[in-house]
Amino acid sequence: MEVDDDNSPSTSAAVPDGETPVATANSTPVQPPAVPPAVVPPTIAPLPAVVPPIAPIPAVRPPVFKPPVPQNGEVKAVDSDSDHEDDGRATAGEYEISEESRLVRERQEKAMQELLMKRRAAALAVPTNDMAVRTRLRRLGEPITLFGEREMERRERLRMIMAKLDSEGQLEKLMKAHEEEEAAISAKAEDIEEDIEYPFYTEGPKELLDARIDIAKYSIVKAAARLQRARRKRDDPDEDMDAEIDWALRQAGNLVLDCSEIGDDRPLSGCSFSRDGKLLATCSLSGVAKLWSMPRVSKVSALKGHTERATDVTFSPVHDLLATASADRTAKLWSSDGSLLKTFGGHLDRLARIAFHPSGKYLGTTSFDKTWRLWDIDTGMELLLQEGHSRSVYGIAFHQDGSLVASCGLDALARVWDLRTGRSILAFEGHVKPVLGASFSPNGYHLATGGEDNTCRIWDLRKKKSLYIIPAHSNLISQVKFEPQEGYYLVTSSYDMTAKVWSGRDFKPVKSLPGHEAKVTASDISADGRYIVTVSHDRTIKLWTAGNIEQENDMDWTEG
Repeated sequence: MEVDDDNSPSTSAAVPDGETPVATANSTPVQPPAVPPAVVPPTIAPLPAVVPPIAPIPAVRPPVFKPPVPQNGEVKAVDSDSDHEDDGRATAGEYEISEESRLVRERQEKAMQELLMKRRAAALAVPTNDMAVRTRLRRLGEPITLFGEREMERRERLRMIMAKLDSEGQLEKLMKAHEEEEAAISAKAEDIEEDIEYPFYTEGPKELLDARIDIAKYSIVKAAARLQRARRKRDDPDEDMDAEIDWALRQAGNLVLDCSEIGDDRPLSGCSFSRDGKLLATCSLSGVAKLWSMPRVSKVSALKGHTERATDVTFSPVHDLLATASADRTAKLWSSDGSLLKTFGGHLDRLARIAFHPSGKYLGTTSFDKTWRLWDIDTGMELLLQEGHSRSVYGIAFHQDGSLVASCGLDALARVWDLRTGRSILAFEGHVKPVLGASFSPNGYHLATGGEDNTCRIWDLRKKKSLYIIPAHSNLISQVKFEPQEGYYLVTSSYDMTAKVWSGRDFKPVKSLPGHEAKVTASDISADGRYIVTVSHDRTIKLWTAGNIEQENDMDWTEG
């Protein structure tokens, strides 16, 4: 069969442009066409239809909406995506501000106004004196103080008021107040002819100055005598200090209970020997102080006058007078025959301890009003109100020279004050709980303190630090007392129902005095060192004496 050349398919037309036709195995070789231009399609003609357009097509691009964002109180202009702003394609609904955006804008505007107000206020001159601030507030018609407002807050409030007036344009009112202040200051300056230099301290009465001078004169004589006695003992070959101390400690080590007496119907709180040792005074929670004769502890008289419980009692070291302290906020001065001489009132809270100055002219009292006070015995006048403790003041003790006084309290602190200048010269920190008792040693440079941490601390006034810590009792120490002659031993009383004697040389235990059935609240040592008395909440008075040593001495003297 013959193949029609006109109707046969062209292999070159079916092969894509740029590819070489491949002949199959059963194909017949075909002659190329006679007219090549009519069979092969042109390859350049379709190119213009495939190339993408160069210019952008606005209709295909989706619109981009940018809501206005307020910055620094102003609305930024909206940028349009189109070159034509009035093409009408953006509607008003697309740029409507929502409620949240409006609130954000208001907050930012308010913050901006406050910032500008603070900047304006910082540039204003505001007085630093609180009285001047109050005066300007009064002149501006504002309250001079608000409830609970402090000085810096009041000054800041004035600053903001002045800035507000400045921003509102009320400069006339502000300038008028400033002019009135300047006029008042100038008028005051004209009234004062000369400048007054105010002291840095609160000036006391003339009586206090006279008392300080008297104390200085007294202490100089006493200190000179003490130093002279110490030099004599050191340089005299006949003086054997160790032997003397050993004898005193042996005597203290042989203390025995000599007498026990019921002192009152209520617990006892204080006790004190008279200067000659013939009388003993006690006080109790009933508010009554009693006098007892020695050494048999026989009742002599009762001193009634306090309306609350009595907290302490002490005899004068010079006169036959005694003083009592009470929770009724008063101290009273009594004669040895039981008559009331004076009442010292002025404390704002109950009294704790009380002590006489070595000269016998002054009386020191401590109180829970965080102060201790010095009183004149002759006039009954309050000479000194001394602050310095952060909590209640409990114990007080005068130096034997009369120049110093120690106070201790519930702030776990012991302070030493110079009575001649009124300054706090030492502050002893070491107790971890309230300090309840203090006592100066007759040697002049040791101070003993005891408190609720169950320890007794020995402080050296020369080194200004703790010298020794005595783990004295198993309960709080209510009072400490040095032996009044030479300070050879120390007595501590405690709520563990015992009193203990410690060596004044190395602070080792010498003797324990058990016998009470309740807390031991106070103790005292007679002037000659022969007797020790303790009182307790068990309402008993117990008298301790070294009778065995006295008998041994008498036997030795008889045999000699």
